[in-house]
Amino acid sequence: QVQLVESGGGLVQAGDPLRLSCAVSGRTFSTWVTAWFRQAPGKERDFVAAINWGGITNYADSAKGRFTISRDNAKNTIYLQMNSLKPEDTAVYYCALRRFSRNSNNHQMYTDWGQGTQVTVSS
Repeated sequence: QVQLVESGGGLVQAGDPLRLSCAVSGRTFSTWVTAWFRQAPGKERDFVAAINWGGITNYADSAKGRFTISRDNAKNTIYLQMNSLKPEDTAVYYCALRRFSRNSNNHQMYTDWGQGTQVTVSS
């Protein structure tokens, strides 16, 4: 059984930074892919970023240049550093785990999910 717990969400102003964390417990995840997705009210769950065990990353176009995904295998934790936040970044952010070594931007490829953390960016 794997558990993922997000933290770090909150209310910020446009242009501010914010760092999200996701603690993974239950078993080691060092060889798996971890990712961040987000879902705004009334919209589908969208891919944000993914990172595999080797440190290879993929980003959605909306995240490139502003967001950075990273992972600390020793701490079983993944992070999403978000800079220059915009009101359109407002959403519930979820971390997810894929029990394969290749990144994917398809939420259906991920088997384990956290409960989500709300990020609200005011203009």
